[in-house]
Amino acid sequence: MLTLDKIYKASHVLKEVLHPTQCIRAAKINPEADIYLKPENLQITGSFKVRGAYYKISQLSDEEKKHGVIACSAGNHAQGVALAAQRSGIKAVICLPDGAPISKVEATRSYGAEICLVPGVYDDAYSKALQLRDEKNYTFIHPFDDENVIAGQGTIGLELLEEMGDIDAVIVPVGGGGLISGVAFALKSLKPDIKVYGVQAKGAASMVESLREDKILCLDSVSTIADGIQVKEPGENTFKYCKEYVDEVVTVSEDEISSAILALIEQHKLISEGAGAVAVAAAMFNKVPVKGKKVVCLVSGGNIDVTILSRVIKRGLLKSGRSDTLAIQLEDKPGQLKGVSQILADLGGNVVSIHHERASEDSDITDCILRIVLETRNFEHINEIRAALTQAGFNIVNR
Repeated sequence: MLTLDKIYKASHVLKEVLHPTQCIRAAKINPEADIYLKPENLQITGSFKVRGAYYKISQLSDEEKKHGVIACSAGNHAQGVALAAQRSGIKAVICLPDGAPISKVEATRSYGAEICLVPGVYDDAYSKALQLRDEKNYTFIHPFDDENVIAGQGTIGLELLEEMGDIDAVIVPVGGGGLISGVAFALKSLKPDIKVYGVQAKGAASMVESLREDKILCLDSVSTIADGIQVKEPGENTFKYCKEYVDEVVTVSEDEISSAILALIEQHKLISEGAGAVAVAAAMFNKVPVKGKKVVCLVSGGNIDVTILSRVIKRGLLKSGRSDTLAIQLEDKPGQLKGVSQILADLGGNVVSIHHERASEDSDITDCILRIVLETRNFEHINEIRAALTQAGFNIVNR
């Protein structure tokens, strides 16, 4: 059984490996609340996952260690297991989905683990890991549905109360549920009136659906940029703990996740992966009641593939009104482009790219389409620019 004593023991064991991750004030995330960030993206291996993995492996018997360990992961648990195995001098085999970010795969390999890429998503990697466990007699290290793993993750709850005992709520990312189970158990055991909210991506809402139906469900498919929480089915233990200790689990969209990643970069110089940013997204877009409250958002990891990061930033810019694309139907005559450019310049819109099309099958033969991508300040700025163009007689079309 999970107990506070076990979490305190895990905290003691983990002192030898963890980096301190003190909370950071984040005043601009939601001006109506007192928001703080718990930056586990700055943790060793770039994620909170090392807590559960390291504590679990520290508790194995000599016989279990002798056989070596095997794990399955979208990337962060993999790195935690690999590091813990390396520190313990034991073999580690990690099954990862073949779509896992290259940065996570290579980071796991750098800790000395043997990599097995499996076609599909996390759940496919899980099945492969169980198969290899049975064939090779490895010791399986579950990424979330294990009492010792959950205890390791729960050490975050102890740290939060030790650093800031007066917090009203904590917002936690949810995939399989190991992190929120441990954090919620620790927080509710020590401060029952604290609110604990979970957040999933809309495209991978397995815990949300399971809690709604009051039984564990396995989704047919999952898809989200938050690959670290892309899990089809919660665990038996984690479902039980979420039912008992978590106040609510909500979802956020891909655009909201992208906006949160962008906000963390711009406002706090923090790189978060999609899974790490969902708690911030929930606070930014008022998915849970934070107004007037002192709230901690758990930024669970920062292991994002740089090739994905550029696309995420682009989506975040669009979602937050920092970018706009205009399609303007013009008469094909001299001076038209000058007129548009003058309005954009006067209103401070920065042109990123421009494309001029003279032939279009659904426009007059004397017309052309001008496509402009702009850098803007916010949605009010976009509306101001569009209104000025329309007032000047330019026809903005939806294309």
